[in-house]
Amino acid sequence: MRGSSLPVRLAAVRSNTLIRITDLTRPAITQRALQQAVRPGLASNRPYPALSSRFTRQLNYNRGQRSVRQPREVFQCHRNTLIQLPAAGPRRCISSTKPALREASRDTTNEGVGGQRGEESKGDEEGQGFTRSEKASRAAQVDLSARLSKDGLSQGNKPRISETWRLIRIARPEAKYLGAAFACLLVSSSITMSIPFSIGKIIDIATDSSGNGKLFGLELHQFYIALGSVLALGAAANYGRIVILRIVGERIVARIRSQLFRKTYAQNAEFFDANRVGDLISRLSSDTIIVGKSITQNLSDGLRALVSGGAGFGLMAYVSLNLTGVLAVMLPPVAIGGFFYGRAIRNLSRKIQRNVGTLTKIAEERLGNVRTSQAFAGEVLEVGRYNKQVKKIFGLGRREAFLSATFFSSTGLLGNMTILALLYSGGQMVKSGAISIGELSSFLMYTAYAGSSLVGLSSFYSELQKGVGAASRLFELQDRKPTIPSTIGAKVTSARGPIRFENVGFSYPTRPAVSIFDGLDFEIPQGTNVAIVGPSGGGKSTIASLLLRFYSPTRGSIKINGQDISTMNLKSLRRKIGVVAQEPVLFSGTIAENIAYAKPGATRTEIVAAARKANCQFISDFPDGLETAVGARGAQLSGGQKQRIAIARALVKDPDILILDEATSALDAESETLVNSALAALMKGNNTTISIAHRLSTIKRSDTIIVLSADGKVAEQGTFKQLSSNPDGPFTKLMEWQLSGGEEPILHEKRFATPAELEDAERDLEDASAGEETDDEITEIRRNRQSTPGTVLEKTKETR
Repeated sequence: MRGSSLPVRLAAVRSNTLIRITDLTRPAITQRALQQAVRPGLASNRPYPALSSRFTRQLNYNRGQRSVRQPREVFQCHRNTLIQLPAAGPRRCISSTKPALREASRDTTNEGVGGQRGEESKGDEEGQGFTRSEKASRAAQVDLSARLSKDGLSQGNKPRISETWRLIRIARPEAKYLGAAFACLLVSSSITMSIPFSIGKIIDIATDSSGNGKLFGLELHQFYIALGSVLALGAAANYGRIVILRIVGERIVARIRSQLFRKTYAQNAEFFDANRVGDLISRLSSDTIIVGKSITQNLSDGLRALVSGGAGFGLMAYVSLNLTGVLAVMLPPVAIGGFFYGRAIRNLSRKIQRNVGTLTKIAEERLGNVRTSQAFAGEVLEVGRYNKQVKKIFGLGRREAFLSATFFSSTGLLGNMTILALLYSGGQMVKSGAISIGELSSFLMYTAYAGSSLVGLSSFYSELQKGVGAASRLFELQDRKPTIPSTIGAKVTSARGPIRFENVGFSYPTRPAVSIFDGLDFEIPQGTNVAIVGPSGGGKSTIASLLLRFYSPTRGSIKINGQDISTMNLKSLRRKIGVVAQEPVLFSGTIAENIAYAKPGATRTEIVAAARKANCQFISDFPDGLETAVGARGAQLSGGQKQRIAIARALVKDPDILILDEATSALDAESETLVNSALAALMKGNNTTISIAHRLSTIKRSDTIIVLSADGKVAEQGTFKQLSSNPDGPFTKLMEWQLSGGEEPILHEKRFATPAELEDAERDLEDASAGEETDDEITEIRRNRQSTPGTVLEKTKETR
């Protein structure tokens, strides 16, 4: 089998077909090779058993060459892309990752297709030291339908008329100001176009031997004064046009940015999972500037060029139709060149904006994690990555420069040749007395104005296409609606009451094949403190995300006090929930501003009270107190200080439900003690507290413990004493694993002591012993409790 020369490899995977495009340079493969690639008899006796019927119908047979040409849609996908062909429905790209390609090859081996490739894939996996799990296979099926396209709404080389018209309609709220600017434009352009005519008349008077020195019934000195006044009026009109358009342009940009930022903020977590922040920032910044310039300054320049060009050609025809005919011959090449130039500029503009978005993304990610990069001495690597993208943008800019230089130099040369032809023809006409010297002078000046107007119209068209390219990216974001609307639903006046998860199933939108929960059921009574524990990746933090409605369950329901949260108003629900994340996020500003973020109308007294509840005594050590600036992302504060401010922020609004997502996992011992003290005070209140925890100290303070299993269900539920009394239970095994530091210990009794046995041992020592020696034993027991619990059992037996 000539597998290495085939442009595609086919693999039967479950009910779908995966096609790997390996060589786009060869558009066809022989029919015999295709039959060999898809071995007969796998699914049926048809020669193409792995291909869906829809794809088979699309194969184009060429009897003369006995070849099978692949459908054009396949070759529009990028290289090394997996194409999923469902039994019914459209074809779509599901992944472009190398692991996904290797997985397709591995599945091919299991099904009996492409065995050679399967061996290669197996070798690759062994070389990496990992064997792909079934979960990883499902995770390779990525759904990025929420991702914005790089080029916006418009695809291909031809812009849609609706997009251009929609771009112009952005300026509709500024119609009256644009009308005033257009009136100023007409005045200034009319005055400007009167200058060549006046100069021609002055030249004729100066060369007239009859001695008639009047122009338009005025003496020359009077005419000069009147002309100066008219030119001053034109300058004033031009001033008004520029001022109005600049203000209108800034207003349009401000409005677009405000609307887009509001639209972006209204999106759900699914949207931000699929899109990078750098690309969104690029759309909010550079794209809006291009759009604002395109529909104000560029539109004004285009209208001025149109008015000046139209008036110029009209006056040229008035002066001499013959010379105007000579000029008209030169217009079609300029118009055709301008059209193709504008289209090429639009495509380049889209590529530049796309790469600028990538550059912004790189800068935002790298500068936001500069300490991590510096810690691993990765400065050279990151600078090189940034410079690589800069060079790519520079290459596109250089192409645009060469393209612009070619167009404008060609039109300039054509214009100069036109002037030369007009001088020759005009000179002959002056000799014959058909026109005067002044009329020829006026005509040549109008020619210069008309040529400038043509160049201006070409520039206007190219800049408009740039605006269309940028606007299509903005329209795509503006038109996107959130999957979970934040403005509909019943207003939540209170979130007190039992919290119930009923048969909840969930998969993240970007990984629909990976099930996080499958029939999750539990209930949290009102006013209780519940700890949720489980293995890493078991969905503990996902419970908080579902309760906050960052995502919606794929099945089942979540109820608070008997009401499904999907029927609640999203904003009012979140106002009743306080959150302290594992990694606290603070905003640039003061400590007081960050605490009051959860309750913008909070008084100074409420801010101080929340800070005291959260044990934020360190604020008194700062010279500015609550007005101390925390820096970007709280960089001026320690981890413990940021965590306590985050707790104060959650407390200031007195939430009905408090979610603590491993709030002390990243703290040192001293900070953890202070934070735990603050949390202990909180848990005694009337609110319901949900703690997502790993620390034993946090788990022990909970009224109820919910243990999640790796398959997305509740393994067991109960109090700390109930769960720890079961030596073979999931909770006990989980705690044993944590206490052992992740290593399987070798004990005399071949098992760990349970948390309950550890407590009993310590209590017995305290009751049965006294004196200095016993204190040392207790201290050693407490220390060993964090490392090798088996020692505690031995010491307990000896003491007893």
